Amino acid sequence: MKRQSFYWLWTSQTMSNAADILYVTALTVLVLQGTESIVSTILVPFFRIFSQIVSGFLAPLMLRRFRLPRLMLLSQGGQFLFFAALAIYLRSAGDAYSLTAIFALVFGMSFLDGWTTPVRNALVPRLVEKNWLMRANGLISVSDQTVQFAGWGVSGVLVAFAGAPTTMMIAGILYAAAMLFTSWIREPQRREAGIEPPVDPVGTPLAEAAASSGSRREALLEGWKLIWHSRRLRALTLIDSIDMLGGSVWVGAFTLLFVQEALGQGEEWWGFINAAYFAGAVLGGLLVVALVKRLQDRLFLSMLVGISGYAALTILYAYTTLPAAALVLVLIMGPFAELSMVARRTLIQQSASEDDLPKVLSAQATVLNVIFCASLLGMAKLAESIGIVNLYVYAGGMSLIAFAIGAAVRGHFSARRTEEERTA
Repeated sequence: MKRQSFYWLWTSQTMSNAADILYVTALTVLVLQGTESIVSTILVPFFRIFSQIVSGFLAPLMLRRFRLPRLMLLSQGGQFLFFAALAIYLRSAGDAYSLTAIFALVFGMSFLDGWTTPVRNALVPRLVEKNWLMRANGLISVSDQTVQFAGWGVSGVLVAFAGAPTTMMIAGILYAAAMLFTSWIREPQRREAGIEPPVDPVGTPLAEAAASSGSRREALLEGWKLIWHSRRLRALTLIDSIDMLGGSVWVGAFTLLFVQEALGQGEEWWGFINAAYFAGAVLGGLLVVALVKRLQDRLFLSMLVGISGYAALTILYAYTTLPAAALVLVLIMGPFAELSMVARRTLIQQSASEDDLPKVLSAQATVLNVIFCASLLGMAKLAESIGIVNLYVYAGGMSLIAFAIGAAVRGHFSARRTEEERTA
């Protein structure tokens, strides 16, 4: 039953992610055609990210009221209803639509979507056995990257040949299917009493470290307190945050600028680089799944290997001037990036109790979304100041700093393993 519910979760999220790409592509084209304004077009992803930041901050209030499968269903069902309202409005309004109405509906959809990833990642440890956790994370990562790899290209072709309205209709079908599969997820009975929740290396249970007083304010801060009081969670969040500061360098505008200025190629090579990056990520996810038995007992080391390999390849990529070499480097980069990401996600899931994990993941999602937005703005300014080549060197350097922090705090994780072996 546990494994079956994981497959429903995996399927629903794959469909929902595909629907997101189709709907964003179609909506962006519709807004651009209707307004002929780049600024209006940029507001679509802006409202999506901003609403997810707000949603992540308020998520603990919902986590107190709903079980995770119910909250996931509420999120998916709400997104479907908002999307249906958006599609009906666009169809009825024609060319006389209001951007305010569109952005309000986008905000509502994205607000609900902001719960999805932390709830999904918190559900996974409940739906699979402990020795299957890294494999499950790897499978989800493969599907995420596959959808990203194929989704943008397919959505562009669909919009070009079938039109934005038809693309929106297909997205609606996928949202409905995702909602249906989500309704089939069943959370198993809680684990048997007697199994102790994870403890910090100093011996303090995480739940006690951030006990809630029951107030809304305390509920909103609970995830942050859990992170602060756990040396492992604090270290992993810091590593994630620093890595994210450089991660936005792979946003389309920066890769296009690099292709044009550093490689001296046209837009077609921009497509090749993007395709190679996602293909490498898919390959990396498959390798993690294939090697999971060897990796799951060396999670922290796997994360460090992934970060260091990714950092080194990013710096090499920055200095290459040969398009073919750049393509190969980006392809090889994918497995290292996926190894780091899957290992880090698994470590986080293992570093908090089932009750605490959703709160921790919500707080982390809020932090990372804020950092991503700030990084985008900072990177744009930095690219103008130091040039696109040095921008990629900077990104690789940030990953090296994340690696150095990981190496410095490795004792926290070996202490945890010692504690587990002692209580086994």
